[in-house]
Amino acid sequence: MPKYLISACLVGENVRYDGKNCLEEKLKKLLQNHQAITLCPEVMGGLDTPRLPAEIVGGTASDVLDKKAKVLDSDGNNVTEAFLKGAFLALEIAQKNMITHVILKEKSPSCGSHFIYDGTFQGRKIQGMGITATLLKRHGIEVMSEDEFLANLNP
Repeated sequence: MPKYLISACLVGENVRYDGKNCLEEKLKKLLQNHQAITLCPEVMGGLDTPRLPAEIVGGTASDVLDKKAKVLDSDGNNVTEAFLKGAFLALEIAQKNMITHVILKEKSPSCGSHFIYDGTFQGRKIQGMGITATLLKRHGIEVMSEDEFLANLNP
């Protein structure tokens, strides 16, 4: 049974907003050894690849989950519902597979575990979590970035 849930872009799937990936070979080995399953909350939520970049506007990921903030793409389109749908599908998959740890792509409005972009589309990062990361953490699942996981492999 898989132990980890991993952002699909980290194992070489071209699902990022720009149509690319962020391959980390050591994470791909977890998948090949059947220790992990992958997903992309944004794609699962119905967004295309490639797609416009999106950022949380007017609050935090918790605020988005509580319907107090939103997610906009760089053209100003409200894509909040797609982000929420993907987050709740990710939670469902994690719970069905008894996943206890997730390794998610840092800086993503879905998956960031420590840093996300500030909502101005100026490339500025702030401390914060993405929507999927926040939802999973609310449900007791340990959330870590790819950098944290890899650093723990090679202390």
